[in-house]
Formats: sequence, C-alpha cells, structure tokens
Amino acid sequence: MQTERAFKYRFYPTPEQEALLARTFGCVRFVWNAVLRYRTDAFYERQEKIGYNDASAFLTQLKKQPDTAFLAEVSSVPLQQCLRHQQSAFKNFLAKRAKYPRFKSKKQRQSATFASSAFSYRNGQITLAKCSEPLNIRWSRELPSAPSTVVVSKDRAGRHFISCLCKVETEALPITPKMVGIDLGLKDLLVTSDGTKVNNPRHTARYARKLARAQRQLSRKQKGSNNRAKAKQKVARCHAKIADTRLDHLHKLTRQIVNENQVICLESLAVKNMVRNRHLAKAISDAGWGELARQLHYKAEWAGRQCVQIDRWYPSSKRCHDCGYVLESLPLDVRTWGCPGCGAQGVDRDVNAARNILQAGTALLAGAGY
Repeated sequence: MQTERAFKYRFYPTPEQEALLARTFGCVRFVWNAVLRYRTDAFYERQEKIGYNDASAFLTQLKKQPDTAFLAEVSSVPLQQCLRHQQSAFKNFLAKRAKYPRFKSKKQRQSATFASSAFSYRNGQITLAKCSEPLNIRWSRELPSAPSTVVVSKDRAGRHFISCLCKVETEALPITPKMVGIDLGLKDLLVTSDGTKVNNPRHTARYARKLARAQRQLSRKQKGSNNRAKAKQKVARCHAKIADTRLDHLHKLTRQIVNENQVICLESLAVKNMVRNRHLAKAISDAGWGELARQLHYKAEWAGRQCVQIDRWYPSSKRCHDCGYVLESLPLDVRTWGCPGCGAQGVDRDVNAARNILQAGTALLAGAGY
C-alpha cells in the first residue's frame, strides 16, 4: 500500500538564508492576517462569502499596492499555499470540526509551505526558491523518494526544521493473535489489560526547577531589552526540551504497542474538558493522552492493525469485569475495591478498566455493541 508520510529534519541556515526565511515567514503571516480580516469584514459588513478565487485576487491587488510591494520579494508559492490552508480552515469551521480561524502572531511558531515548483531536490540536497545554495540539513535518514511538498518552520526556541512529504510503500506487519485494552491515567501513564503498567515520566516535573529559574530571570529583565530577548529564548528552549522529551517517549511507547498487538482498544477522553480542573490540568496536559491516541491510530493503520476507541461514557472503572456489576461512584483516591456482586476483593481499578475496555472494543469491532 502506498501512503504519504512526512519526514522531519533540523537544518541550520546561513545568515542569508535565515534573513530570506524571516521575510518569507513575515509575508506568509501578513497575507494570512490580511485575507482573514478581508473575509471577516466582507461577511459581517456585506454578508458576502469570500472563496479561494476571490482571496487570490485580493492577494494580487495587495502585491500591486506600494505599501505592500514587499510581498514580491519572496516566493509567491508559500503565499498561495497560505490561502489554500486558510480555505481548508474555513471548511473545517463550517463543518464544525474546528473553531473560527485565528490571526497569526510573530511570537508563535512560524512556517511556510513550498510546493514542488518552489524547491529543487537533487543529489540528496534541497534548495528553496530564491536561495543560492542548498539547505544544511542534518539527515537522520534518507528520504524514500523525492518530496512533493516541504514545510519550513521555526519554533519559539529559534530552531529551524524542514518537513518533507514523500510517498512510501508500506507493508503490513505479520498478523498476531494478541489484543490489548489500554486504560490511560496519571499515576501510571497507561495500564494494559494483561496487567502491565507504564510509569508516568512526568516530564514537566523533571525540568520544573530549571524552568522556574529561567522564568524568574526573564521577569527581572527590562521589557524591550536585548537581555530580555535572550532570557525569553532560554525559557523557550526549556519548553522545547520538555516537549521533545515527551514526544520521544510517546513515539517509542506507541511503536512498541503497535508492533506487539493486532487489536488495540482505547478509551475516549474529552481532554479539553478535563483540563478545566485546575488541580489536575497541568498533570493532564503533561501526560499527552491526545497525542498518544493520535499516534496509535495512524501507526496502526500503517501496520495493518486495528485501533478502536470506545464511548467516553462507558463505565470501565466502575464496572466489575468478572460479573458486570456497576458501582454507583468510585472516587479517584480509591485504587482497589471489592465487588458487591461477585464478592471479588482487591480489584485494581486500572487493570479492571483496561480489561473492560478490551472487551468493549472487541465487541464494537464485531458489531455487537457493548
């Protein structure tokens, strides 16, 4: 089966390339904000819906104006791709899959998309449009094919990355009879139906002292000074370290789960609602449940596995796996309980929940419901 995959690498631009990329990021951000304001005003003032063609014509007019002539200094392809991304954002909003598109800020992550006509890939090197030399990319592995699209980005820590979209021939993993149910938590990141418990690394807590010190140093710097900019970069690098460590752990964990199991059953969690609890918001965000579920889904699809999520209202923790008795309530501080139905004692709430999730997931795949 042929699929499209993105391969991400870090690169180190020359001063000339960094200046060109900075102008490109600024122009892409300016076009996004200007067109978004144009579409928003057109709808609220004249009840007029602006499509991609009208937005493209508006961009052409912007390039002709003296005040915005700087848009012609960079490649036109990232600007057009910016309009396509905004059109997709509005489609998702109208389909109620996402919120209304927001304005972009220069303080956040910057990115620009280059189609095949705006870069060249020769002899294992990528050269962007208007660049005189190829990018200095740290190739951790070779690309399987010539990329069709590349996305150049810069994070808040000042690091540059390039993501290459390539077509890849995927082969399904050998079929295995093993199935697993996964219960997500905070004390343990996940507990499987066979009793395996994966400890929660608590990445933010590991770097809490270093992060707090960097933030205190930042708060003492005068606004607008160079020292404040340096301190801000230090805080951003600390946050980037935490995010990279979390992502690396989740990738290794999900790869192991997909390799070992043919069927993977998960619970559905409304993370956005759960983080409203101010006592647990930090721990829930640090766990990365949503990213773990996302990785399991696409990796299972690539490997020919099945990954299913059960209904979020299914009482997996309060339901006894042996007899089906459902408790009226089960506080978070109760880790083991006794079943009034069958008399079982010392029931581990997490292992019991994982077994119920496996049972409900397999029933869902079989079409029998719960």
